Amino acid sequence: MSEAAAGGGGRWIDEDPPRTECVEVLASAFHREPAVRWICGDSAGARARWFDATLRTHATLPGRRWHVLREPDGRAVAAAVLTPPGGAPGAAARLGWSLRTALGCGPGVVRRTVRWLEAAEAVAPDDAWTLEFVGVRTESAGQGCGGALLRHVLDAAAGCFLTTADPANVPLYRHLGFTVTARLHQGPLEVTAMTRPAGHAPGGPGPTG
Repeated sequence: MSEAAAGGGGRWIDEDPPRTECVEVLASAFHREPAVRWICGDSAGARARWFDATLRTHATLPGRRWHVLREPDGRAVAAAVLTPPGGAPGAAARLGWSLRTALGCGPGVVRRTVRWLEAAEAVAPDDAWTLEFVGVRTESAGQGCGGALLRHVLDAAAGCFLTTADPANVPLYRHLGFTVTARLHQGPLEVTAMTRPAGHAPGGPGPTG
């Protein structure tokens, strides 16, 4: 755990949170996010099972980072998930993810996720961390939680890459030092790939997920 001046109000950042808390926060935060809706549909249950299967697999990566922002009472209100440079799950972990996702969400979710990953990995730099997810619980949005967590994450990442299917996020990430490196199309989505070089000082308030 680490104490952090996370938006004031006594909030602090936990750098080793339980998977279940990250899943709960992200399933709430991404309920309207275009890419997750395209992959999982509108089912809250499918979305939660997809995040659970995905983080189970992500947990197998050496050096992976999960962070949550907590309120003073300990409640997790924001979460971020990062993959280290060159990080990729092994064959057994990928098979486990495919089986859990197919059983819990359906084979279509597996196919759409794989399409998304293949497109993103094709434009990801080899030497950057990948910001897989950052988001805030629906009821805590607009309170600075996402920006506080993201600035903490970027301080610790030596270069960072992300993709977003929400055009409203692009200027916010630009403000934090990201530049657009590619534009992709997945199904009905236009996806923007962005990279932030190592050593860039974060700017002001960032995305709140």
